[in-house]
Amino acid sequence: MKNQSLLNDPLQSYIDSIQPEISRIAPERKQRLQEIAQFVEDQQAEGLPVNLTFICTHNSRRSHMSQIWAAVAAFCYGVDGVVAFSGGTEATAFNPRAVAAMERAGFHVQNPGGENPHYLVSFSEKSPALECFSKTFDDPFNPKQHFAAVMTCSEADKNCPLVPGASGRISIPYQDPKEADGTAEETARYDERCAQIAAEMLYAFSQVESRKN
Repeated sequence: MKNQSLLNDPLQSYIDSIQPEISRIAPERKQRLQEIAQFVEDQQAEGLPVNLTFICTHNSRRSHMSQIWAAVAAFCYGVDGVVAFSGGTEATAFNPRAVAAMERAGFHVQNPGGENPHYLVSFSEKSPALECFSKTFDDPFNPKQHFAAVMTCSEADKNCPLVPGASGRISIPYQDPKEADGTAEETARYDERCAQIAAEMLYAFSQVESRKN
């Protein structure tokens, strides 16, 4: 990863720590993740924007974590032109438990407050902060064309059979860490999901680099 050294120091260490997770990704899961790499390559080959919109039901946990880690992975592997977004079938707020998990991984997060805060999530001085807030997938903030709809939630995948304007659709559902909210397992479950998503996004973008070279 040619740009890993440009990340925040804690984030560099975190990525080193989760490398074993990448080797444990199941073959069938890798096949789905390679669809992300293929979409990126196809868009680049045609000179089109490379937008990825990660979608779950409430745009509160999994879709935000995926958006952020996709941006980091593209940056780490020097895959230019990729812009990551997120949305839901309904809007709520970027859940504070998920935000805390990202902070534990090494992200710098600014919280301006409010019912649906527009968090600014930073991972490198060489890349602008990501503006992360809950919204529907068709919110004006998100692209209307030249994007892949990446479904991170089986419920959203089932209840949203058509995403208008999407150039592609990829299903990579994650188990919802919300199931552990308010239990002794809460922190561990959010950290587990953060690590899984990080490993899978890094794997997906490593495939773009390997094909490029």
